[in-house]
Amino acid sequence: MQIDIITLFPKMFDGPMNQSILWRAQDKKFIDLNIVDLRHFGEGVRKNVDDRPYGGGAGMILRVDIIDACLKSIKAKPGTKGQKIILTSAGGAKFTQDKANEYSKLKRMIILCGHYEGIDNRVAENLVDDVVSIGDYVLTGGEIPAMVIADTVTRLIPNVIKPKSLTEESFSGMESEYPQYTRPEVYRGWKVPKVLLSGNHKKISEWRNDKPNSDIP
Repeated sequence: MQIDIITLFPKMFDGPMNQSILWRAQDKKFIDLNIVDLRHFGEGVRKNVDDRPYGGGAGMILRVDIIDACLKSIKAKPGTKGQKIILTSAGGAKFTQDKANEYSKLKRMIILCGHYEGIDNRVAENLVDDVVSIGDYVLTGGEIPAMVIADTVTRLIPNVIKPKSLTEESFSGMESEYPQYTRPEVYRGWKVPKVLLSGNHKKISEWRNDKPNSDIP
């Protein structure tokens, strides 16, 4: 999958996107990650990408023409088969595991990071396919949501991680994943549940199926 992330702060992605599963997915060519600096498409000596809102108000608004020029440069158009252009916004539809599964089947995903007071609404109306939020709170910008979306989608791409790991984890057909334990068997008086030490795979399976729907521990 091709993943393009359009941002005003490309250096924010230098570390997080080159670690763990995301790094391995790039190394093994499961994803091709492209970080695009929106500032390159700004106007004037200072490469301005925003302006004051019509009608007044606080803050600055990212301009529709600047974003359109950026999308055209990477040949990204809304409605293209096998591709989604996604705008991160606190006011968007909530990003879910079902949506991540949908995105994981794409050939290309373009994520536009929102910033400042907002983005000219003509972007949402005309230039993107989805407007997505990762939760009911406001962040400084869309970079962290873009990382969340990229990470969640990448791990669902076939062969990026073991299929069994996907089926047994949270939000894959169960409300939450069963609790896990490892050595030492007893620590500060805290014991591993006896059933996990029994060797009885049927009882262990029953315990695991029941535990996510009960109180933990």
